[in-house]
Amino acid sequence: MQYCSRCLYPANHPLNIVFDGDGVCSGCRIHEEKDRLDWDKRKDKLRSLVERYRNRSSAGYDCIVPVSGARDSYFIVDVVRRELGLNPLLVSYNRHYNTRRGHRNLAYLRTIFDLDIYTQVIQPQTVKKITRETLRLFGSMYWHVLAGQTVWPVQVAVRYKIPLIIWGHHQGLDQVGMFSHTDEVEMTRKYRKDHDLMGFEAEDVFAQSPGLKEDDLQAFYYPHDKELAKVGVRGIYLGNYIRWDTKRQHEAMIDRYDYESALQQRTFDTYNDVDCVHYSGLHDFIKFLKHGYGKVTDHAVREIRFGRLTRDEGIALIRQYQTVQPSDLQQFLVWIGLSEKALFEFLDAHRDPRLWRRDKAGGWELTHSILDARPPAQAQRVLLPKRENCVFRVTPSRAPQVREDEYVLIDRGYVDGVAAKQ
Repeated sequence: MQYCSRCLYPANHPLNIVFDGDGVCSGCRIHEEKDRLDWDKRKDKLRSLVERYRNRSSAGYDCIVPVSGARDSYFIVDVVRRELGLNPLLVSYNRHYNTRRGHRNLAYLRTIFDLDIYTQVIQPQTVKKITRETLRLFGSMYWHVLAGQTVWPVQVAVRYKIPLIIWGHHQGLDQVGMFSHTDEVEMTRKYRKDHDLMGFEAEDVFAQSPGLKEDDLQAFYYPHDKELAKVGVRGIYLGNYIRWDTKRQHEAMIDRYDYESALQQRTFDTYNDVDCVHYSGLHDFIKFLKHGYGKVTDHAVREIRFGRLTRDEGIALIRQYQTVQPSDLQQFLVWIGLSEKALFEFLDAHRDPRLWRRDKAGGWELTHSILDARPPAQAQRVLLPKRENCVFRVTPSRAPQVREDEYVLIDRGYVDGVAAKQ
């Protein structure tokens, strides 16, 4: 298995990755644009782009912003509201695996910016049925989240005739250099299916799941091209116009709006996924079982590229977190109604055979890992200098008396006594 000589990504990255003659991956090469492009000019281009959508909707909104109780939601809304001066409709898909911290973050976001929010909650029994099938079909407990959070904003855009959707960054660009920032790629149905949804649209899940009715998946169907064209729906990525740095962005939001962070089970990043019980636990462990690496690799790669970790420091963090067993396994098994044996029979069928094999005792062993790989001969020539230390902050909880490891489907969505900040 080949690994990038600068960062730590393997050749089997699910978004596809290529290496140049120096063994440097396409993601690292595109990341170099962050230090070459004129970001002031790119932000001016963003301002010109969004201006044509101001006051376009009869519903009174200039755009739609998909949000959650984590990731870069605070930063995106801050840019849209405070810097661009737009009036967005916030749109949120309820992922069912919510933490109370995620609910609080979202409630404060909605309250601080004094904005309307439109949330979709699918019936829990339907989500459980769908998740059993996606585990069987392609080993994912998270398909319904990925499908819901990428289609619900588009459905709302069509329904209320709000043509502009503003997303954060493009994962394929940031991780593997699928595009240049200057391509200004926009959100598409094809990318969503091929990469976000692992090749399975709602129609595909239904066609291969005798236990599901078509109505079970109705909420996940993408609008027809004619509907999109009639409204003129387009989804732009802020990361094409702003030098995207999720760590610095979160720290600015902590300082400005008291965004809550928290320790995570299987990674050192305390900022990105604090709204989900499973994302940095069981869901990430499943990623490791399928692809041989987890989110700690994604996060270490990002920090290496920004000069906050050395390659060796990144490897040390992977060694620390990669095999951590998720403490949330039993909670998920009870929720979905599966035995541990049944779950792992599903998952074992989707392990990458290039990385996993059965040992003599019938267990599984990882045949290739960055932890065992020899440093490429050209590594010293292409390594980046370390510019600063990589320290993630853990903020005080606004509700230290409550548990954060239990599902909370619905919670209070507004905070009394908090003044809006414009």
